[in-house]
Amino acid sequence: MNFLKAEWRKLAIINYEIDPEILLKYLPEGTEIDFYQGKCYISLVGFMFLNTRLLGFPIPFHRNFEEVNLRFYVKKKEHNGWKRGVVFIKEIVPKPALSFVANSVYKENYKTMPMKNSIHQKNEELLIKYSWKDKTWHSIEITAENNPLIMKTNSEFEFITEHYYGFTKKENKTSEYEVSHPKWEYYVVKKHQLEIDFKAVYGDDFEYLNHQKPISVMLAEGSEIEVKTKKYIKREVKSKKSQVKSHL
Repeated sequence: MNFLKAEWRKLAIINYEIDPEILLKYLPEGTEIDFYQGKCYISLVGFMFLNTRLLGFPIPFHRNFEEVNLRFYVKKKEHNGWKRGVVFIKEIVPKPALSFVANSVYKENYKTMPMKNSIHQKNEELLIKYSWKDKTWHSIEITAENNPLIMKTNSEFEFITEHYYGFTKKENKTSEYEVSHPKWEYYVVKKHQLEIDFKAVYGDDFEYLNHQKPISVMLAEGSEIEVKTKKYIKREVKSKKSQVKSHL
């Protein structure tokens, strides 16, 4: 069953390499960290949520809005294959009702903050900026070529965007939900600028990102998406530390 339909557009994706040990306490039971070419990634993602419909119905004054989230990448063994997904550290949206629904239904860590966006074309360039405010304003800004390109197989962009499940940790329980969408096109990023205090927004565990350069910066066009109803999963797995050690 589809819980939500919408469009995710102009996804600004800032990727960092992170020590996987930092993420173990956020890792839902039954999942393990997903690596790309031996690297553990965490991403700051800003995008537009457009034409949102909840259980098939548009919600007045809540159809179009910004979201910024911090997430990392996991996988869950199922039968003879893997489900690849993401775990969110925090998701920021501009309206309290959005946080209430997401926190109540999906048990995600949504927070409400003032937000704004700027998206426009100048000559042959795309200019994208997402901003949010706690005590001060924070922002992601990207300038890119205005020519969408087809995703390359086995690329870093494919790894980052082709995770189709969300996994949520709630005490000793893990819930999963599927997000379906076609493969996304991307834009070549020319430059970017970040104004963000990771410690203030995301806590002490992520303060070091204030002093670390991104491993890559991406801009995805996005598409229509569908979020399926969540379900709980049960599975005994080896210890989280042994997962990291076995990978290394």
